[in-house]
Amino acid sequence: MFLWKAKGRNCSKCQKSIPVERLVSDVVTCGAFRNQCGMTVKLIQLLFVSIIIGMAPWSEAGLLQTVSTPRVSVSHQARSIQPGEVVELVVSATQSVVSVQVTAFEQSILLYPSSGQMVWRGLIGVDLDVEVREHLVSVTVITADDTPVHVRYPLTVIPKQFATRQLTVAPQYVNPTPEALARIQQEAARTTTIFETQTPQRVWRGSFLAPVPGKATSSFGRRSVFNGQPRSPHSGADFRAIEGTPVTAPNRGRVVLRSDLYFSGNCVILDHGLGLYSFFAHLSGFAVEEGDVVDSGDVVGYVGATGRVTGPHLHWTVRLNTARVDPLSLMEVLFDDSGTY
Repeated sequence: MFLWKAKGRNCSKCQKSIPVERLVSDVVTCGAFRNQCGMTVKLIQLLFVSIIIGMAPWSEAGLLQTVSTPRVSVSHQARSIQPGEVVELVVSATQSVVSVQVTAFEQSILLYPSSGQMVWRGLIGVDLDVEVREHLVSVTVITADDTPVHVRYPLTVIPKQFATRQLTVAPQYVNPTPEALARIQQEAARTTTIFETQTPQRVWRGSFLAPVPGKATSSFGRRSVFNGQPRSPHSGADFRAIEGTPVTAPNRGRVVLRSDLYFSGNCVILDHGLGLYSFFAHLSGFAVEEGDVVDSGDVVGYVGATGRVTGPHLHWTVRLNTARVDPLSLMEVLFDDSGTY
C-alpha cells in the first residue's frame, strides 16, 4: 500500500495553474476554466481519471490509496445531454462485479449485467425540468471480493429550445368541473405511483420500435397552449394514424394499467422494468388486460381520438425513473437488436 500526492497541472498555453479537482471534469480549461485561454486538458483528464478509477477512491484530502481494487471505467452514449434525452451508462470492470449502485439527477438508477458480470448497463433520463449545468453521477461498484470502488462521472446538460403549439379543444378539457378535477387528481396520483415504481428486473430486450407505422408528427417537449391557456409541455411523441390502426408494443413489457383517463382517454401503460415505462393514450379500444405480458410487436390497442385531442392519433409517452423523456431518444439509444442489452 502506498499514498500518492495528487498534483495539479499548468496549462501549456498560458501557464496558469489548473487545480487537480478540475482535472476530473469532462472538459476543463485553465484560468477561469471557461473565459480565459481556453486550453483544453482533456488528455490529462483522461489519464488522471484512469489512475483514479484503477485505484482506491479519491479522498477529500486529495490523496489516492492503492488497495488492489480492480480497474473500473464509466462511459455513456446518448444523442445529446439535453432535457428529454435518454442516456445509456456503461460501467466496466476487470473482474466480476456483484452490484452497481448509481444515483443521477437525484434518482436511483438500476443497472443490469450485459456481458457476464464485468459490464453493466443502465438508462438515465434527463427530465424536461433538469437544470442546465454540470451534474455528477455517483457510481459505486461492489466487486466479488466485496471491495467498493466509487466514481463520480460528470454529465453536462446543455440548453434546448422547444417550440410552442396552439390548440383548440372542448372547454371541459381546459376548465374542468370540480367533479372532473377530483377525478383528474385521483388519476394523476395513480399514474404517479406507477411511474415511481422500479421493477428490479429488466423486462425489455433489444431495440425499441415505433408502435405504429410512420414518423412522429409532433415534437416532444413542445410547449402547449390550449384555448389560449398555457399548459404542461408535450411529454410524448404523437403519431398520426387512421382510427383503428393497431398499436403494438415497442418492446417486451407487462401491462400495469388499462383504463379510461380524463385527459388521456383510453390508455395502456407497459412496465419494461428498471423504472422504464411506455404510456399509450387516446386509444379507441384495447387488446390487452392488466397483468398481461406482451412481446415486441404484440397489439395492445387501437388508434383513436378519446380524451383531450383534436383528432385521431397515437400519443406515446416514455417515463424513465419518473423523468419525462423523448420516445425517439429511447429508440436511438437502444438501437442494438442482438439481445445483449
